Amino acid sequence: MIKNDTIIALATPSGVGAIAVIRLSGENAITIADAFFKSIKKGKTLTNQQSHTIHLGHIVNQGVVLDQVLVSVFKNPNSYTGENVIEISCHGSSFIQQEIIQLFLQNGCRMADNGEFTMRAFLNGKMDLSQAEAVADVIASNSAASHQMAIQQMRGGITNELKELRAKLLDFAALIELELDFSGEDVEFADRTQFKELVAKITFVLKRLIDSFSFGNAMKNGIPVAIIGEPNVGKSTLLNALLNEEKAIVSDIAGTTRDAIEDELIIEGVAFRFIDTAGIRETKDVVENIGIKKAFEKAENAQLIIFIIDARIEKKTQRQKEIQTIKERFPNKRLLVIANKMDLIAEDEKAALELEIENLIPLSAKNKTGIDELKNELTALVNIGALSNNETIVTNSRHFEALNNALIAINSVQQGIDLEISTDLFSIDIRECLRHLGAITGDYDVDKDILGHIFSNFCIGK
Repeated sequence: MIKNDTIIALATPSGVGAIAVIRLSGENAITIADAFFKSIKKGKTLTNQQSHTIHLGHIVNQGVVLDQVLVSVFKNPNSYTGENVIEISCHGSSFIQQEIIQLFLQNGCRMADNGEFTMRAFLNGKMDLSQAEAVADVIASNSAASHQMAIQQMRGGITNELKELRAKLLDFAALIELELDFSGEDVEFADRTQFKELVAKITFVLKRLIDSFSFGNAMKNGIPVAIIGEPNVGKSTLLNALLNEEKAIVSDIAGTTRDAIEDELIIEGVAFRFIDTAGIRETKDVVENIGIKKAFEKAENAQLIIFIIDARIEKKTQRQKEIQTIKERFPNKRLLVIANKMDLIAEDEKAALELEIENLIPLSAKNKTGIDELKNELTALVNIGALSNNETIVTNSRHFEALNNALIAINSVQQGIDLEISTDLFSIDIRECLRHLGAITGDYDVDKDILGHIFSNFCIGK
């Protein structure tokens, strides 16, 4: 799959800017660039320069100067792709960018495919597959949390987690295969006690990584928070207060919100995706009932639920029933109960309300009081300890699937040990577990179509 041709692409976002970077990679990248580069220092050529050096000059085509540029030279194997790499920093005019790219396309280069630079880095052994995938996550990260997880992964987080276990499992697999070769002599090369301990350790690590996916995926894409409650309790007003903009329509008319409205907010480096839903009540309105059904669906899929109640004294009887109903409907969800419209009740009523409902968050969405306390409570509910401790957190669905398949295989190995079945039967499961673990990092043969799918999600130029 490794190609020897020279590829080119714009490595910075398209459009006008102060500068743009054009990247070339391939065996002939330096000689192709050298043919059109004229250094300000007479007699200097790119082919004679050391790796990791920068040179000032002009890109010239048939005597016409296209631009003054800085050219960075990276010689194989010490480059991002493991090949000869040239990076041309030119002025950010779209015209200049295209003139330079077209010049090289006509003289030995071809346009890079999506993610082809990073694919070449993987194929040339500069990084494993999980690290290559993390490059796209770093580029796409939009919060401190998602960035930290992507950087940890790019530095080999899951690779390091599985490397030692996989190496030991390979050793045992080899010894078990050796036993099969001497099956007629009734010998054991693999220590069964150590093997059981290894299987137990692998099972523990796999389960921990699998369990981290729910949290990691939410942190990567934004933790979904459903805002639910009766009509006119202030759900839309709260959303607007959190976002500090008029995102949702606010009205005294009950049932204004009939569809889910979503927006994202970053709090203390963590992205939260707030979902304002239709008011929950008994109604004969067909359209409103659709909205209420969708509200429950959003709450079911959310990581956190904000349940808003009306703080006014006349609502006391029904709000206890509402809270109990929500707790029973979503027993496994993290629930924040908020009393809104605190600006409409007296001080003694506020104290009574806080005694009435445990862990209540009082606020006035209209006056934006209590919003900071709500934000603090939201971040406190998110388990960021794993991030602080630099633990490996799975965020990639492909890795999640491979880990689940590896766990199924290693569970079959455990069953084989417990039942004392013939070694040759569970040796197949050992190989299956190794195959799934290897698929994460690319240590086993990875289908060409899978690679194509992974790198097609990258931008051109990376």
